[in-house]
This record gives sequence, C-alpha cells and structure tokens, in this order.
Amino acid sequence: MSFKKLHPLLKEALQNVGLETSTPFQKKALPILKGGADAYIIAPKGSGKTTALIIATIHKLKAAAFEDSPRAIIVVKDKADAIILKEDYEKFTNNTDLRVYALYDEYDIEKQKEEIYYGQDIVIATPSRLSKLYFLNGIHLGEIQLFAIEDADYLGANNAYNHILRLSESLRKCQYVIIADEMNSRIKNYQNAFMHNAQLVKQ
Repeated sequence: MSFKKLHPLLKEALQNVGLETSTPFQKKALPILKGGADAYIIAPKGSGKTTALIIATIHKLKAAAFEDSPRAIIVVKDKADAIILKEDYEKFTNNTDLRVYALYDEYDIEKQKEEIYYGQDIVIATPSRLSKLYFLNGIHLGEIQLFAIEDADYLGANNAYNHILRLSESLRKCQYVIIADEMNSRIKNYQNAFMHNAQLVKQ
C-alpha cells in the first residue's frame, strides 16, 4: 500500500523523514495493523516492521492527544530499547500534539507516576516497571486501544512473559500486536492467552 490513506499529519511526518512509499513487508503488514486485528508481525531486522508499528499507532490515535490516560502501550526489553523507540516515535509525532513517554526501571517510580498522571498518549515500557506501576495504581490502562510487544524475541527473560500475562488480564478488549524477528513457542502461547484470531504476517 502507499501512504495515501493515512492521517494528513502522519503523511506530513513521513514526508519530513523522507519516506515516500512502504517497503514490501510494510505493504503486507500495514493493512492488517490499520484494520485493528490482533497480529504477529514476524520479519528480520531491516524489513520495516517497527516503522509499520509506529505508523499504525499514530494512525489509530488519529495523530492527536486525547485526555490523560494512555491509549497505546508498547512493551520493550529494557531502558535502552525504551529510549531508542521513544526517539523513533518522536520523529513521526513532532508535528502533532501526541505525548510519548518512556517508562523503565532505572528511574524514580514516584516521578513516573506524576509524569504519567498529567497525561500521556503512547507509553513505551519495560514489562517489570509497567507491571509494578500498574499494581501501585500509578497508571490507568482502561483506555488502551493498542497493546504491542516490540522485539518480542526476548520474552522469557526476567519474568517478562508472566508480567505481560498478568497485565493482559487487566485490559479490556484492545488490539494486541507482537513484533519479532522469529516466531517462538512463548509468543505463540499468547494466542491462547489473550489474542483472538491473531493474523500472522511473516517475511
């Protein structure tokens, strides 16, 4: 697909970063993501799968801030990945009023509670800190429209798999997306846990 059917501010952002058309893999993944289906997006690095997730997130949120509660959660492995992905999102949101926040373990949790309380749209979080903050009533997940796991190959380390299972039990129905280089047994098990008729988009 081309980028013609995206929100005008998102199209403008794509032009600003020099993206004029989708990659072959994005042509397969973007219609599924934009359509709202649960999905496994499986492809090697360099295929454009993370950019596809960013585009789909901004399009889903109509490229605009709304009230205070997060509407998209992107789970990542660690602090370094959270900071990098936040910067990647901001390349596509700096012409919008969308608020992007990186939530990770090596930071004062009381400050995080306060910073999230004042309003965030997209929260990029490590599993353990997201879980801890939620069970301390420090983040409201009742408005989540998209819950994605970025680079999910790491699942299984540091109890991350179980953190995500527990969080999914607290979410109302939303779109679940798992991004990985390869399919593995752990992420496949999520199909039985909380994903519904998830589509597999694979390169």
